[in-house]
Amino acid sequence: MASTVEGGDTALLPEFPRGPLDAYRARASFSWKELALFTEGEGMLRFKKTIFSALENDPLFARSPGADLSLEKYRELNFLRCKRIFEYDFLSVEDMFKSPLKVPALIQCLGMYDSSLAAKYLLHSLVFGSAVYSSGSERHLTYIQKIFRMEIRDPKTLLPMPGVMVGDIGKKLGQNGLDNGFAMFHKVRVPRQSLLNRMGDVTPEGTYVSPFKDVRQRFGASLGSLSSGRVSIVSLAILNLKLAVAIALRFSATRRQFGPTEEEEIPVLEYPMQQWRLLPYLAAVYALDHFSKSLFLDLVELQRGLASGDRSARQAELGREIHALASASKPLASWTTQQGIQECREACGGHGYLAMNRLGVLRDDNDPNCTYEGDNNILLQQTSNYLLGLLAHQVHDGACFRSPLKSVDFLDAYPGILDQKFEVSSVADCLDSAVALAAYKWLVCYLLRETYQKLNQEKRSGSSDFEARNKCQVSHGRPLALAFVELTVVQRFHEHVHQPSVPPSLRAVLGRLSALYALWSLSRHAALLYRGGYFSGEQAGEVLESAVLALCSQLKDDAVALVDVIAPPDFVLDSPIGRADGELYKNLWGAVLQESKVLERASWWPEFSVNKPVIGSLKSKL
Repeated sequence: MASTVEGGDTALLPEFPRGPLDAYRARASFSWKELALFTEGEGMLRFKKTIFSALENDPLFARSPGADLSLEKYRELNFLRCKRIFEYDFLSVEDMFKSPLKVPALIQCLGMYDSSLAAKYLLHSLVFGSAVYSSGSERHLTYIQKIFRMEIRDPKTLLPMPGVMVGDIGKKLGQNGLDNGFAMFHKVRVPRQSLLNRMGDVTPEGTYVSPFKDVRQRFGASLGSLSSGRVSIVSLAILNLKLAVAIALRFSATRRQFGPTEEEEIPVLEYPMQQWRLLPYLAAVYALDHFSKSLFLDLVELQRGLASGDRSARQAELGREIHALASASKPLASWTTQQGIQECREACGGHGYLAMNRLGVLRDDNDPNCTYEGDNNILLQQTSNYLLGLLAHQVHDGACFRSPLKSVDFLDAYPGILDQKFEVSSVADCLDSAVALAAYKWLVCYLLRETYQKLNQEKRSGSSDFEARNKCQVSHGRPLALAFVELTVVQRFHEHVHQPSVPPSLRAVLGRLSALYALWSLSRHAALLYRGGYFSGEQAGEVLESAVLALCSQLKDDAVALVDVIAPPDFVLDSPIGRADGELYKNLWGAVLQESKVLERASWWPEFSVNKPVIGSLKSKL
């Protein structure tokens, strides 16, 4: 596949401009084009290129460096841009069903340009539209087309309907192009026919009826609508981490500081500290991105079952399992991104603090991902409750641990897993995600047992079920939910990179990414691993730490090529220190000059490395 692209279709994956990043690109152990094709597929790459090209060539999406738009102007512009996206019709309803992964791909493309645009489009077409489609019936299909024509109101005046008051909540910390608001209803009668009635309905006589006879099945089926928003947020968070990591690693590969001699300075990426700070987040991007796609396809399976009228026990259980995974993966993705962006900002020093380099905007725009669709810490209770319910079912009824997506099937070996110990004694034996997988399975079993025992102990002490569950969250339920979803992410990415279809030339780099994410994530649970007895002695912790550093060192020369796979075009990335040519200072000064409009005063900087001929060249280009 790679030879075909490199030999013939350079328009799909064009070569990067020559510059300071060439040295790292030449040292990469793999072809970035081959990895892009393996990760995305040719059709998806063309789809994304179509979107990016449309944005770059449309004046409505032109970047305005230094422009400080008022809240009203920004929201008006974002509305017009969202409307234009619908006009482009990048993704028809038919295409959504045929190629469902184009849905998160479109959201990521829009979000890479502006999070406010992605959120507005997502909420309107997918969260709102998906709720009507998956929870409504045939009588609601007429609303679908109106949704895609942006008709949320009175079709003649576009004003709210009588008795409905809408208002804006004001300026936020981020995503201010998104007009979050409130709605108030005064003596508004909603027709019975407007009820989304796939799960249940009300007859003209006022009697509640439902096609589901089993309450658990009805509840499981209804969870699909809740899960869709949370699954989408996982994708929104990851796109922000992609951008931050791309900016920070390209900067780190071109920013030189200090060196082995006074005459020689080396890129800061050569320092183990910089590698340790950034490369685990690069691995996290690849692992979480794969998980996000796979979870989205699971959600599609659930929604297709709902649409076809599947009322089986498996369908209901699928809804509960996806709900548990979505409730924990949103916190994992949004928190990982929150921490990762901050690390990227600091790793870029003062350059990272400049607003023009976008890291501050990414940090603020990602922050609401930790809150909307459910506060992260509260959502984790949904996942721990799901796991506790399975264990209780097994204890009382002897039921096996089984789920449609097999995320809990390993718990069938629960007693035997708890007898295991960490027996790896060398760093070389630890450089595989299979080592972390075994440790994670033990950790989930241990935390599940401890949480179950703590819950029952609280109840025996006189606490109500409500009180007992609240007392179990901090040290038990919360880490249980996080460990479970981290295990699921690690498991899916491990299986993905070790499948037979992986090209031989990509197996080493993908295996290292998988191992680094798994071991780095596991290392944050070291205290629990020691407390429960899985780790013992100093060697276990030292081996884990050394393995993470070794993998960072092994991936250092591949970092720029790995970023090239995930980074959008420069126009979309919109960060002078993250541009693909690696001309760090030329791009930075050019942006400063353009933003501050002080071209005629460039002679103020006679001592800087950017001399007057370069300034003259910049003037002519700007």
